[in-house]
Amino acid sequence: MIDIYILDLLVIGLLLLMVTLGSGWISRLPLSFALIYLVVGIILGPYGFGLIQLRKDNVFNAEILERLTEFVVIISVFNCGLKIVRPLRLKGWDITVRLIGLLMPISIFALAAVGKFFLGMNWGEAILLGAILAPTDPVLASVVQLTDTHDRDELRFGLTSEGGLNDALAFPFVYFGIYALKDDNWNNWFKQWVTVDLIWAIASGIIMGIIVAKAIVWIDQKIQKRRQADELMEDFIAISIILLTYSLTEIVNGYGFLAVFVAGLVVQRSYRNPERPLAQLEFIERIEKLMEIGTILLLGSILLFKPMLTYAPQSLLVMVLLFFVIRPLGVWISTIGRYPVGSSRQNLHPATRWLFGWFGIRGVGSLYYLAYAFGKGLEGEAAEQIAWITYTTIVVSVIIHGISATPLMNWYEHKISQQQKSAPATIDEFD
Repeated sequence: MIDIYILDLLVIGLLLLMVTLGSGWISRLPLSFALIYLVVGIILGPYGFGLIQLRKDNVFNAEILERLTEFVVIISVFNCGLKIVRPLRLKGWDITVRLIGLLMPISIFALAAVGKFFLGMNWGEAILLGAILAPTDPVLASVVQLTDTHDRDELRFGLTSEGGLNDALAFPFVYFGIYALKDDNWNNWFKQWVTVDLIWAIASGIIMGIIVAKAIVWIDQKIQKRRQADELMEDFIAISIILLTYSLTEIVNGYGFLAVFVAGLVVQRSYRNPERPLAQLEFIERIEKLMEIGTILLLGSILLFKPMLTYAPQSLLVMVLLFFVIRPLGVWISTIGRYPVGSSRQNLHPATRWLFGWFGIRGVGSLYYLAYAFGKGLEGEAAEQIAWITYTTIVVSVIIHGISATPLMNWYEHKISQQQKSAPATIDEFD
């Protein structure tokens, strides 16, 4: 009898071969690669060949999912940071401040209100649901993010920086929800949450991202002046920056995801040779794509029809409100008075604002927050409810955003992006 592990390798190898050779056709279709991986994951799961199983004796192994999604996200947020060359000035990052500082809290608390008043959750469960589903995904949203370091489009920049910085405000509320689940007397832990999980974790994440990345780049440049590193091994500097930044930040109780994104920004600006960050970017993107396959395959393999149907009315309510009301309305509020950088227009084009609202893609990041909550004590009926709402929301996001992303972005680039850049600029934010 053939080992299941060998069969898994066979199927993944065939999948890689097919999507690679067919990528030229697939990229032209209203179809995302993630949707293909999801379908294959379902086929490999318990309803298909049963080759991938994270459930044993009906017990779900959340640790595997947590570790895999954790690694994918840190790779992705570093990739986001490497793509951004915009100067670190408030005016140039105004759209990011609005999306993180206004839209994120609006999304979290709106989803929490839905959980509390419509789904029968207590406030701890509801806020945890909001924190899990509010962030956009830095992994699956790559099709709508910056394409390279020369891409200065405002929509793509906003979505890229938002994806990279989601955790600055999402993770504190994940902790908030977990604390509230364990102890409904907020007075017992609220001060600690503010000082440690909000202020300290964010501040230390930013500082560690700067210090570790600067230190490694400095060491790299000093050593390579004396003896050039092996060309095949050079790109592993990027992996070392990611792993060292993340681990050292987590050791001091900072937010590692935030630190890694900051490290990507620092690396992009620190090398005297501009080709080094570009080479690292290409290397990291390849790793990200490979890890994305594994993650979405696992997502497809853990889906079960019965619980999805059981929680389908609740999931439908959350999805409709999140995709069509909370995110679009939150973006519209957050971008009031926002003008596109480098243009004399006084406001973002209405279509650009609606696209910001529509491309609130949910994916690997939400899977990580959910698996993390499992590891921190989320269990029972609340765990089942939050889990299946989350899984269903991600699946629907993969489908509807995956199908709509390519045609909408093509339309935007041909019709809207050029209009926003056509007027003479009053400010050049990129000098």
